Amino acid sequence: MTGLRERTKRAVRAEVVEVARRLFAERGFDETTVDDIVQAAGMSKRSFFRYFAVKEDVVLGEIDFMGERIAAEIAARPAGEDAWTGLHTVLRTWEQRIDDERQALERLRLIESSPSLRARYHQKRDETREQIARAVAARPGLDPFTADLLTAAAGAALDCVARAWARSDGRADRLALVDRAFALFAPTRAGR
Repeated sequence: MTGLRERTKRAVRAEVVEVARRLFAERGFDETTVDDIVQAAGMSKRSFFRYFAVKEDVVLGEIDFMGERIAAEIAARPAGEDAWTGLHTVLRTWEQRIDDERQALERLRLIESSPSLRARYHQKRDETREQIARAVAARPGLDPFTADLLTAAAGAALDCVARAWARSDGRADRLALVDRAFALFAPTRAGR
C-alpha cells in the first residue's frame, strides 16, 4: 500500500503530464517550454523539477518504473522456463498494456517528432534494457553475453512492432505483431 505522500506525488505528476500533453498537441514538443508548462499547471519551475529531471521526462517518466517492473516480472518467472519464452511472455503483457492505453500512438508520434525527445527516449530505453538484461542474466544457466543478446533481440522485436503499429495508425493487431516478431527471432539453441 502506498502512502499519502506517494499518492499525492503521483497525482501531481499525472496532472502535469496531462497539461503538458495538451500543450504539446497544440504547439509541438520543441516549441513548448518548461515555463509554458508550469504556467499552465499553476506551479513553480522549482516544483516542476522536483517531479521531472528534464522536460522530456514529462513524456517518458514512466519508462523507469516500467523497467523495474519488467525486471521483477522476469525474475519471478518459473526457474525451468527458457529465457526467450519468459521475455516473450512478460513483454507481451506490457505490450498489451501499451495497446490498451488511450494515448500510446500520440506519444509515439510525439517522440518521433522531436530530436531531443527521441534522444532521451533512446537513453532511457537503453537503461531499461540493461536492467532487464541483468534480470535475464540472473536466470539459471545464462551468461551475461547471452542475456544481453536475448534482451537486445527482444528490444529490436518490440521496436519493429511499434513502427508497424504506428504505420497502421494503431489499427494493426499489436499482440499478433509481438508474437510474430518473437517467433521470427526465436533462438534455436542457447537461452532456450
